[in-house]
Amino acid sequence: MVVNILIILLFVLSSNLFHHPLITTVINGIIILSLLAGLLFFFGTCIGILRFPDFFTRLHAAGKGDTLSTILILFACSLYAINSAHHLDKTTILSALKILLIINFIFIGSPTATHALMEAGDNSEVDPWGETESNK
Repeated sequence: MVVNILIILLFVLSSNLFHHPLITTVINGIIILSLLAGLLFFFGTCIGILRFPDFFTRLHAAGKGDTLSTILILFACSLYAINSAHHLDKTTILSALKILLIINFIFIGSPTATHALMEAGDNSEVDPWGETESNK
């Protein structure tokens, strides 16, 4: 969480202390790349859920891809909130920090929920995919 806050504060200082068009272009590029990467991972998650053969591999795709893509998209939203403000005030900084807190909760909660679902599938004796006579 501290690393997230330090990164956002670095972007705040760079965008407000240096009103250079190059810095604004770099921050806009990071926002766009983060959004596109998040959408790409969401797309990969959807493909994994549809194409993987059993419960455990589908849940693995959903847990990993959903967490990473959500973090990337929320990071882009946090940067956009700071970058789009004409002047920095308490509201803008608090909005960016709230988005960063959401990122931390997702980073903790999504893998935990995925692990709990996998444990429930294992306890209910869901068979994992394997090499059987029909798969050969």
